[in-house]
Amino acid sequence: MRITFRRWVHLVLGGALLMPFYFLMAVVTPVFFGGANAFTEFPWQFVAFGTALPVAALCALLLPPLRTLETTAARSLCGLPAGAAAELAEEPADSWAARRRTAVWFVAHCAAGGIVSGLTLAGTPPALMLLLLPLADPLRHEEMGWPRMGGVLGPLAGLALLALVLATIWLCGRLLARWAPALLGRTPADRLAAAERRAADLASRNRLARELHDSVGHALSAVTLQASAARRVLDADPEFARQALAAIEETTRDAVAELDAVLGLLREDGDPRGTAPAPSLNGLDGLLDRTRAAGLRVEAAVDDGCGRLPPLVSREAYRVVQEGLSNVLRHAGAVPVRLRIALGADALTITMENPMGDTGSMGDLGDMGDMGDAAMDAEAATRVDAAGRTRPGGGRGLRGIAERARLLGGEARAAGEDGVWRLTVRLPLAASR
Repeated sequence: MRITFRRWVHLVLGGALLMPFYFLMAVVTPVFFGGANAFTEFPWQFVAFGTALPVAALCALLLPPLRTLETTAARSLCGLPAGAAAELAEEPADSWAARRRTAVWFVAHCAAGGIVSGLTLAGTPPALMLLLLPLADPLRHEEMGWPRMGGVLGPLAGLALLALVLATIWLCGRLLARWAPALLGRTPADRLAAAERRAADLASRNRLARELHDSVGHALSAVTLQASAARRVLDADPEFARQALAAIEETTRDAVAELDAVLGLLREDGDPRGTAPAPSLNGLDGLLDRTRAAGLRVEAAVDDGCGRLPPLVSREAYRVVQEGLSNVLRHAGAVPVRLRIALGADALTITMENPMGDTGSMGDLGDMGDMGDAAMDAEAATRVDAAGRTRPGGGRGLRGIAERARLLGGEARAAGEDGVWRLTVRLPLAASR
């Protein structure tokens, strides 16, 4: 009963939306048909009603936001199942296919609402009066316009009329509830646009996750090792402890600057002013110095011209090197690292090699660019200690490197062989977003 009442309210709303068009045609009708009066003459009221519907359809075609209004009303009042309500489109009808569907729905809503509103106003009072006919003497006089009805004939006629009103409300409400998903639902173009927005949102979130992981994660890994070393030698070698604390200060200062650059991506106005620039290979020397201060012995060979790379490639290459060094710090400890950045005719190749160390393996992911999610899931499962026991946890670092390479049309490979961990990343120079 509650659903029927809500659908009746929805239908009455449709009748109210039809009224401006009805009054317009009631005024216009006498211009084309002399002597016609849609306000007092019953046949001409049907003419005004019928001619108002095409005008309402034209209005729906020209007003894309009307779909949002109708969707909100249908969700609130049509009593739709949860699944059907979720299918309704909230955004305005931008495409002509969506506008045509909205126009058909709007005409159906107005037509059904006009019928139900008129029947409610014209049928409910007489039905109630017929029900009360045997109980009220004034209603039995012919001067009131009622024919003589004896016994139960009057109440039966009232019940029949009231049943007609309720059946019309139920039928019209049921039909609109059934048509709503088809007429107010998303068109294929709407679904494609929604999928594109979803993909763009996921890409933006993944990008922020990679930036935060690589920048803050690297700084925390370096600071952890430096703080641990300073704690162990604080009493025996105060000078080394002071150097470690100075390195921690510099590392955290640089991390704050990088964090500011990443948070600049989250600004609602999209205004990059006032944020630190994203790091690139021009800042590679500083990155290597901070990493060496954390205990890694990094031997770097960088080709000339790497400081004049396209900005996008330079930024992504910096992040790849940063995350590669972070992985060594986290999973291999203070081991020697050989870094090679080679500039080719059409691509930049980054190669990083290091012993796996005594603290654990770095995992074996093979060709990350080809193995996809299954290979990435293996990263969390292949952390083993020196005794061969699996260590819980692990990472998103190699996943992030693979994603960076893939987004630029390149590839990334990571594997351990004969006690040496090797990371190779190829970034095309012609990459663009």
